[in-house]
Amino acid sequence: MNRRILKTAALLLLGGTLLAGCERPPMESVQHGFRGTGMVEVYNPRQLAKQDALNTAPAAPPPASADGPRAKDSFQNVKVLGDVSSAQFIGLMTAMTAWVSPKEGCAYCHNPQNFADDSKYTKTVARKMIEMTRHINGNWQSHVANTGVTCYTCHRGNPVPQQVWFTPKEQDKKADFLGDLAGQNQPGKLVGLSSLPTDPLTPFLLEDKPIRVNGPTALPSGNRASVKQAEWTYGLMTHMSNSLGVNCTYCHNTRAFQNWETSPPQRMTAYHGIRMSRDVNNAYMVPLTGTFPPERKGAGGDVAKISCATCHQGAYKPLYGFPMLKSYPELAAIVGAETATAAPATTPVVASAGAVK
Repeated sequence: MNRRILKTAALLLLGGTLLAGCERPPMESVQHGFRGTGMVEVYNPRQLAKQDALNTAPAAPPPASADGPRAKDSFQNVKVLGDVSSAQFIGLMTAMTAWVSPKEGCAYCHNPQNFADDSKYTKTVARKMIEMTRHINGNWQSHVANTGVTCYTCHRGNPVPQQVWFTPKEQDKKADFLGDLAGQNQPGKLVGLSSLPTDPLTPFLLEDKPIRVNGPTALPSGNRASVKQAEWTYGLMTHMSNSLGVNCTYCHNTRAFQNWETSPPQRMTAYHGIRMSRDVNNAYMVPLTGTFPPERKGAGGDVAKISCATCHQGAYKPLYGFPMLKSYPELAAIVGAETATAAPATTPVVASAGAVK
């Protein structure tokens, strides 16, 4: 009898262990592609309930008047947002305090004895972030459309957005005989705890490495992409999938993953999103390297950078597409302003095997 009880307990333990990584039913599915292609998004309603709370935009105050004196004429040392009215300026500063530093208050960026003082690095950073937000809203509508972004899109009430990343330190040179480990075989959060390269963001969202996979033909004809290149690409795709809370079929047609003509429109939106992230990281984040104190930098001395997760935070659209920008037109940029690179208006350059440069 004791032996039978022990066997039953062992089987239950084994079954529980095997099922520990599974999600219990019921699940929900949404078919968004052609029938028979398996283009279905599967959602866990319990996880969606948690996501709703994380992606609910705060209530907006009544709109401030755009009339009256300009902020640059009413306040000292206004280097950004000087073109908006004084009422709009005060309204946006109040909103930014709630979005970025609800506990710290205005003193997070300002000297309470002299608001015009620039001694705090956070004030310098905030100016750059406002410029970045306006640049995204004005020049990257190919990705954010008219929904746009605000400071809250990334910060969600935190001084530092919860979803930022740093480039890891270089591999220990003593391990060169093992080859380029690329962080593989070490579970990485960015790649869903898989054995893919654990930093898929530096090559694509900071550097301009080609995003490609192995082709269907034997070398050297057609495609010269290596298995390693494909692994880096799959790492990026895994990051994007987790960041948006979707699977591969959200952007790709399962009949032919590499084919652009039959891909859902979301693939083109994602194409621009990759380039927007790269643009923002190089034009706005990296130049702040000397501004941030050491404790705000990564192990390699680099600044925090944005990725798909910074804005999306598990939702297929940040804040599920709620148009916060409509309530804060002060953050709608002057299109064509002298900031960073505008979004490319052309079709992606498709390399072999559907790769994109």
